[in-house]
Amino acid sequence: MPPDPAVLADIAARYERIHAHLNERQRRLWAGNEAAALGWGGIGIVAKALKMSARRVSEGKSELVEEASPFEEPATKQIRRPGGGRKRAEDKDPGLLDALERLVDPATRGDPTSPLRWTSKSTQKLSEELTAQGHPISPDVVGRLLKEQGYSLQSTRKRYEGSDHPDRDDQFCYLAKMAQAQLNGGGPVISVDTKSKELVGNFKQKGVEWHLKGQPPEVEAYDFPSIADGKAVPYGVYDVLNNEGWVSVGISRDTAEFAVNSIGTWWQRMGKERFKDAQSIVITADCGGSNSYRTRLWKAEIQNLADELQLNITVLHYPPGTSKWNRIEHRMFNHITMNWRGRPLTSFEVVVECIANTTTSTGLSIQAELDETIYEKGIKVSDQEMGAINIRRHDFHGEWNYTISPSDQVI
Repeated sequence: MPPDPAVLADIAARYERIHAHLNERQRRLWAGNEAAALGWGGIGIVAKALKMSARRVSEGKSELVEEASPFEEPATKQIRRPGGGRKRAEDKDPGLLDALERLVDPATRGDPTSPLRWTSKSTQKLSEELTAQGHPISPDVVGRLLKEQGYSLQSTRKRYEGSDHPDRDDQFCYLAKMAQAQLNGGGPVISVDTKSKELVGNFKQKGVEWHLKGQPPEVEAYDFPSIADGKAVPYGVYDVLNNEGWVSVGISRDTAEFAVNSIGTWWQRMGKERFKDAQSIVITADCGGSNSYRTRLWKAEIQNLADELQLNITVLHYPPGTSKWNRIEHRMFNHITMNWRGRPLTSFEVVVECIANTTTSTGLSIQAELDETIYEKGIKVSDQEMGAINIRRHDFHGEWNYTISPSDQVI
């Protein structure tokens, strides 16, 4: 039977009041005394309540019945000197951290753009490899070092949407380098994409939400588009530096014109206040969709935006088949989905409010607004109009990486 939470809380509260006045041995004896008072199973209960090792509690309990040596002061027995104790592994082996970093370098894990560092190797295997390289270390210490260096253990996620491009990793590295250079200068880097479209109406949403027992909200048995009030098209802009987002909720179509208008709205409502001295904007985007690198209208609309804002706009596309790596996907869109889980999106207002009220413990904030413009599909951009775009294609994969400057600037 698990220990009573009230008992654990009571022990922890008593310890909290006194532990600052005790030395190491006295704390051990105090814990042992509590365990003895509880009787059978007391050691485990006290260890759990105080988050102390069971061995330490057991030692304290044993010392209570031992006869103190006449040649020792009981209160000072086995107390470490200031600065004493075992040295940390990285202090004893200065090359350890560099060796570990090389094994789990994010560029070798496939996502060099993410500030969250990933590792697909177990601490056991990392321990074995480091030991083989002359850095003997236990798996537990490897785990501690990884956490201190900003890594976290994570499950796999879907990301492959097609065959890998031979320059996939090189494009990731190029994108990361360009984006980091912009961030180092204090300039805006935004990740953009269209979230999955949502039917608006009294339809079932995946997930659950708190309701009175036996009184779940009733929704339509079918979610046919013909009985929906429309389709919400959320286009998002995620500010990497400030962990802020903007979402324009469209009511018609996901087009390049809608995408660029959403970016322009973000700048007017949020960006220009944050980046008053900005001379350029860096956009990271997927290779397909309304912001596809193949879409002529996307580049033409970016040219219009550059002219309007009088800013250079650099666009960096993720390589084909890697849209799941787009930062907005796991920094903003997933939290929006979690926020409206189990809640029918009965109106466009509900969609906007659910998005705008999405927050996280890491400080994410989002603003959202309904865009009631009707965007037309099939707008053609002529060769002459394409030739007038003030574009500089980068030396590395110019089809994916390019800068569009205001029309009156010489490039």
